[in-house]
Amino acid sequence: MHYRSATAADAPAMAALFAANHHDVLTERERSEQGFVQGALDEAALRSMADAGGLLVADDGGDLAGLLGLIPPESMPEPPPPVLALLGAQDSLRWRGRPLRSARWLLYGPVVVAAAHRGKGVARGLFATAIEAASGRADVVVAFIEMTNRASWRVHVDGFGMTPLGEVVTEGRSYGVVGAAAAAERPVRPGS
Repeated sequence: MHYRSATAADAPAMAALFAANHHDVLTERERSEQGFVQGALDEAALRSMADAGGLLVADDGGDLAGLLGLIPPESMPEPPPPVLALLGAQDSLRWRGRPLRSARWLLYGPVVVAAAHRGKGVARGLFATAIEAASGRADVVVAFIEMTNRASWRVHVDGFGMTPLGEVVTEGRSYGVVGAAAAAERPVRPGS
C-alpha cells in the first residue's frame, strides 16, 4: 500500500468512494458496522481539495483503497455546520489543558476506506500518514465524529488513541471532537 497526497486525477475515484459510503445510501446496519461519511464532497470539491494539498490517499497499485482529508480549518471557503460549530467552540474544547484556540491545528477527516480494503490496516496507515504530514504544520489534528457513528469512534478513539476534547451540537446532531498530536508533538516512548 502506498500512502501519498491526492492529485486532481484521483478526484473521480475519490468521489465514487465518498458517495458509496455516504450516510444516506447505507442501511442502518451498514452505518453501525462500518461507519459513514456525511456532507457534500463531490468530484469538483475533492479535486479542489487535492489541488490545495488537503487530501491523502491509500493507493493499492492504482486502486484507491482510502482517502483522508487534512486541512487548515480556515482554508474552507464555506465550512459545513459541524465545522462552524467546532470553530465556535474552540475556547471550550481543551487540548492538553489549554483552549484549542491556542493550538495550531488541522482538521482531520473525512476518512473513507473502500469495502474491499477494510480490516487491512488502511485506516491506520492513513492516520499515521496524516500525523506525519501534520508535523511542523500543527500541534494537533482534530476530527469531529457524529455521536451516532460508533464505528468511527471505535477506530479513532479506542483504536488509534485520539483524545476526546469535548462535544459540539449543531442542527440537532451531537459530535464528539477528538484530537491527536502531530508527529513532532508525539511523546517519545522509552526504548523506541
